[in-house]
Amino acid sequence: MLFVLDVVSKMFALEHIPLFVHTGYPFGGVPVFSLGPITASLNLVANTGAAFSLFSNHSTLLFIVRILLIAGLVGYLWFSKERRFSWWLVVVGALGNVLDYTVYGYVVDFLHLTFWGHSFPIFNLADCWITFGVIGLLWTSGKKKRILPV
Repeated sequence: MLFVLDVVSKMFALEHIPLFVHTGYPFGGVPVFSLGPITASLNLVANTGAAFSLFSNHSTLLFIVRILLIAGLVGYLWFSKERRFSWWLVVVGALGNVLDYTVYGYVVDFLHLTFWGHSFPIFNLADCWITFGVIGLLWTSGKKKRILPV
């Protein structure tokens, strides 16, 4: 379901959100909300790199690395007794971004937040799933080691 939500949101973004331009509503785009110094807008970006557009000049290598990482994670989850939801969030998010690169030649990013005038890198729902998965893994790891409160 999360995979479908990611795919549909990106199709909507491609159809209805103008390509990112640095004018208008903070940093261009379609306004969603503004809560004092925090703003959210929809800005369409074609990202050929990894997170924060890192390594955008090496998109083919990134694609291969992503495929290998996904295959490794799925293999681990398939043969492991560990079936954490957090791991699957990471896999679903990674698959969503790999599908984008396969279909469009880039990852579709469109969610844009600013905090006190500072722009956070534009992202998508697949990036959220990956982030939530990593946070969940860190949380459960911390609870096992009694670093975090239960």
